[in-house]
Amino acid sequence: MMGPRQVAQGALFYEFSIEDHVPPDHLLRAMDRFVDLGEIRRHLAPFYSSTGRPSVDPELMIRMLIVGYAFGIRSERRLCEEVHLNLAYRWFCRLDLSDPVPDHSTFSKNRHGRFRDSDLFRHLFESVVARCITEGLVGGQTFASDASLIQADANKQYAAAKDDWNPDRIDATSAPRAVREYLEVLDDAAFGAASEVDPKFTSFADPASQWTGARKGPAFFAYSDNYLIDTDHGVILDVEATRSIRTAEVGATRTMIARTRERFGLTPDRLAADTAYGSGEMLGWLVGKGIEPHIPVIDKSERRDGTFSNAEFHYDPKRDEYTCPDGKALKKYWRKMKKPRDGVGKDGFRKYFARKQDCSACALKQQCTPNQPTRKISRHVHEAARDTARRIVTTDAYADASRRRKKVEMLFAHLKRILRLDRLRLRGPNGAKDEFLLAATAQNLRKLAKLMPQSPAMA
Repeated sequence: MMGPRQVAQGALFYEFSIEDHVPPDHLLRAMDRFVDLGEIRRHLAPFYSSTGRPSVDPELMIRMLIVGYAFGIRSERRLCEEVHLNLAYRWFCRLDLSDPVPDHSTFSKNRHGRFRDSDLFRHLFESVVARCITEGLVGGQTFASDASLIQADANKQYAAAKDDWNPDRIDATSAPRAVREYLEVLDDAAFGAASEVDPKFTSFADPASQWTGARKGPAFFAYSDNYLIDTDHGVILDVEATRSIRTAEVGATRTMIARTRERFGLTPDRLAADTAYGSGEMLGWLVGKGIEPHIPVIDKSERRDGTFSNAEFHYDPKRDEYTCPDGKALKKYWRKMKKPRDGVGKDGFRKYFARKQDCSACALKQQCTPNQPTRKISRHVHEAARDTARRIVTTDAYADASRRRKKVEMLFAHLKRILRLDRLRLRGPNGAKDEFLLAATAQNLRKLAKLMPQSPAMA
């Protein structure tokens, strides 16, 4: 028999608890145990006025942003709608059924004001990292670093070629926020000062973003999201936003290692990274800090024509000269200089030359330098660190670190496919930094929820 038609009728009283309608195994229940925002009010207190109308609770806004980045809700307007409708989201945000949801414009007003002035998102991220350390998810021995391109909110159709772009002509007083931020970072090593080469195109909407064709496809404007992780459980220890060029990304790794040591007292025994980080300067910096570089060396000295490679020439550090396979010397200078010179070129290499008469009479000339009158060897100022990295590459520890390094690539895949951060919504260096910090915070919270399951008594 067909049942009666259900007609909605309003009731005068309800007995309803959101707590009873959130499943015990819901991700937000597991994440909520690790969200401690008790210090938020104290951190933000200097940035609020002591008079005026009460503001929206900053803890509510932070919880809503965590929901948005943890579940890939990219629009703040849509986030407000989802929190209004979803009981689990309301429960996590400490909202009852009758509590209003803030307007989406509240987020932008606070983000461009007190949130950035107080560096709130960095404070939030580091508090979650500290919780990961407390829970024993950070070993502190092996770190890995990498960068991933995140498309900027900019279009080539609204851009200028490098010959038509002159930052000196920009009026900062009337420029949009993203352009003002671009002018502020022109001398920043992560942005304007990262390279002397001007980009092929510069976006009018977001001039700090980098025009890049690194994906071997159509070029686009992008920022680089740099991660430093602990490889035991893939916890993100630090995040940095930079231009999408190698020098800026390598510099970001040094910045993140130094900041992790300052904030948490952690210095790794070894760092795993790909070849992009294998420059002599980077390897020398790591070795100087007592960190083993588990990184392939950028080395263009190997020969493929069958002639002697640089490795077959012996270097004597005391005499500062090389000896060739035939026993002849290669020196920087064959005459005595009136003024001492270090011989270091702009590329960071010293060049050592054999004498022409030695090479001309040598029986091994065809195996050594058949097309040049003399043989020369280039040695980097950080060659000792490069040799250290070369020795490490042959060890089992390097193979293990290379496998661990893949965890940072998995985090970037999760960032783009699950959290849907493959294109930025905010513009400017500060917008990129805010989005990267919030996304990394969400990833660490999801990691805590997964690796530290709650007991049945707590569920």
